[in-house]
Amino acid sequence: MANQNITFDTESGTPYESNLTINGGANFSNIFTVKKPNSQAFDFTDYSGSSQMTKSVAIGATDAPDATFSVGFTSAVGGKLEISLGSTATRSLEAGRYVYDVNIVSAGSTYYKLVKGDIMVHAGVSTRP
Repeated sequence: MANQNITFDTESGTPYESNLTINGGANFSNIFTVKKPNSQAFDFTDYSGSSQMTKSVAIGATDAPDATFSVGFTSAVGGKLEISLGSTATRSLEAGRYVYDVNIVSAGSTYYKLVKGDIMVHAGVSTRP
Protein backbone atom coordinates (compact mmCIF):
# COMPACT_ATOMS: atom_id res chain seq x y z
CA MET A 1 0.00 0.00 0.00
CA ALA A 2 1.30 3.42 -0.94
CA ASN A 3 0.51 6.65 0.83
CA GLN A 4 0.82 10.06 -0.78
CA ASN A 5 0.42 13.51 0.72
CA ILE A 6 -1.20 15.98 -1.65
CA THR A 7 -2.51 19.52 -1.57
CA PHE A 8 -5.81 20.31 -3.28
CA ASP A 9 -7.26 23.77 -3.85
CA THR A 10 -10.96 23.78 -4.79
CA GLU A 11 -10.61 27.36 -6.04
CA SER A 12 -8.03 26.47 -8.70
CA GLY A 13 -9.79 23.29 -9.81
CA THR A 14 -6.43 21.84 -10.86
CA PRO A 15 -6.01 18.13 -10.06
CA TYR A 16 -2.88 16.85 -8.38
CA GLU A 17 -0.69 14.73 -10.69
CA SER A 18 0.45 11.38 -9.31
CA ASN A 19 1.84 8.34 -11.14
CA LEU A 20 1.18 4.88 -9.69
CA THR A 21 2.33 1.29 -10.23
CA ILE A 22 0.17 -1.86 -10.13
CA ASN A 23 1.57 -5.39 -10.02
CA GLY A 24 -0.77 -7.75 -11.87
CA GLY A 25 -2.31 -10.44 -9.65
CA ALA A 26 -1.65 -8.50 -6.44
CA ASN A 27 -3.98 -6.42 -4.32
CA PHE A 28 -3.52 -2.71 -5.00
CA SER A 29 -4.20 0.16 -2.63
CA ASN A 30 -3.15 3.80 -2.47
CA ILE A 31 -4.10 6.31 0.22
CA PHE A 32 -4.10 10.00 -0.60
CA THR A 33 -3.80 12.27 2.44
CA VAL A 34 -5.29 15.52 1.18
CA LYS A 35 -4.63 18.96 2.64
CA LYS A 36 -5.89 22.41 1.75
CA PRO A 37 -3.38 25.11 0.73
CA ASN A 38 -3.40 26.34 4.37
CA SER A 39 -2.09 22.86 5.44
CA GLN A 40 -5.33 21.85 7.19
CA ALA A 41 -6.81 18.45 6.36
CA PHE A 42 -9.37 18.49 3.55
CA ASP A 43 -12.68 17.45 5.14
CA PHE A 44 -14.38 14.79 3.00
CA THR A 45 -17.48 14.62 5.20
CA ASP A 46 -20.54 14.28 2.92
CA TYR A 47 -18.35 13.71 -0.18
CA SER A 48 -18.45 10.70 -2.47
CA GLY A 49 -15.69 9.54 -4.79
CA SER A 50 -15.10 7.58 -7.97
CA SER A 51 -12.01 6.46 -9.86
CA GLN A 52 -11.34 4.58 -13.09
CA MET A 53 -8.42 3.71 -15.31
CA THR A 54 -8.21 3.20 -19.05
CA LYS A 55 -5.51 2.14 -21.47
CA SER A 56 -5.80 5.25 -23.61
CA VAL A 57 -7.55 8.57 -23.90
CA ALA A 58 -6.50 8.97 -27.52
CA ILE A 59 -8.95 9.88 -30.26
CA GLY A 60 -10.92 6.79 -31.21
CA ALA A 61 -10.33 5.05 -27.86
CA THR A 62 -13.23 3.15 -26.32
CA ASP A 63 -15.26 4.81 -23.60
CA ALA A 64 -15.27 1.74 -21.36
CA PRO A 65 -12.82 1.82 -18.45
CA ASP A 66 -10.36 -1.06 -18.06
CA ALA A 67 -10.88 -1.03 -14.28
CA THR A 68 -12.97 0.80 -11.72
CA PHE A 69 -11.35 1.37 -8.34
CA SER A 70 -13.12 1.05 -5.02
CA VAL A 71 -13.01 4.48 -3.37
CA GLY A 72 -13.33 4.98 0.35
CA PHE A 73 -12.60 7.61 2.95
CA THR A 74 -10.44 6.02 5.63
CA SER A 75 -10.70 9.28 7.62
CA ALA A 76 -13.13 11.76 6.09
CA VAL A 77 -12.31 14.49 8.63
CA GLY A 78 -8.58 13.71 8.36
CA GLY A 79 -8.56 14.05 4.57
CA LYS A 80 -7.68 10.41 3.83
CA LEU A 81 -9.07 8.86 0.64
CA GLU A 82 -8.18 5.33 -0.52
CA ILE A 83 -8.44 3.77 -3.98
CA SER A 84 -8.05 0.03 -4.35
CA LEU A 85 -8.34 -2.96 -6.70
CA GLY A 86 -8.39 -6.61 -5.68
CA SER A 87 -6.03 -9.24 -7.06
CA THR A 88 -8.66 -10.65 -9.43
CA ALA A 89 -9.09 -7.23 -11.07
CA THR A 90 -5.35 -6.56 -11.34
CA ARG A 91 -4.73 -10.04 -12.78
CA SER A 92 -7.03 -9.27 -15.73
CA LEU A 93 -5.12 -6.09 -16.70
CA GLU A 94 -2.68 -6.22 -19.59
CA ALA A 95 0.81 -4.96 -18.86
CA GLY A 96 1.46 -1.40 -19.99
CA ARG A 97 0.67 2.24 -19.39
CA TYR A 98 -2.78 3.44 -18.37
CA VAL A 99 -4.26 6.75 -17.30
CA TYR A 100 -6.52 7.26 -14.29
CA ASP A 101 -8.32 9.92 -12.33
CA VAL A 102 -9.96 10.28 -8.95
CA ASN A 103 -13.09 12.41 -8.77
CA ILE A 104 -14.99 13.68 -5.75
CA VAL A 105 -18.49 15.14 -5.44
CA SER A 106 -19.65 17.29 -2.53
CA ALA A 107 -23.06 16.96 -0.90
CA GLY A 108 -24.01 20.08 -2.88
CA SER A 109 -23.19 18.20 -6.12
CA THR A 110 -20.01 20.14 -6.88
CA TYR A 111 -17.68 17.93 -8.93
CA TYR A 112 -13.88 18.05 -8.61
CA LYS A 113 -11.14 16.10 -10.36
CA LEU A 114 -8.87 15.51 -7.36
CA VAL A 115 -6.02 13.44 -8.81
CA LYS A 116 -4.94 12.26 -12.26
CA GLY A 117 -1.91 10.56 -13.70
CA ASP A 118 -0.40 7.48 -15.30
CA ILE A 119 -0.42 3.93 -13.98
CA MET A 120 2.20 1.43 -15.05
CA VAL A 121 0.87 -2.12 -14.84
CA HIS A 122 3.44 -4.90 -14.55
CA ALA A 123 2.34 -8.40 -15.58
CA GLY A 124 1.85 -10.95 -12.80
CA VAL A 125 4.01 -14.00 -12.26
CA SER A 126 3.02 -17.01 -14.34
CA THR A 127 1.94 -20.09 -12.37
CA ARG A 128 1.99 -22.57 -15.25
CA PRO A 129 3.61 -25.94 -14.47
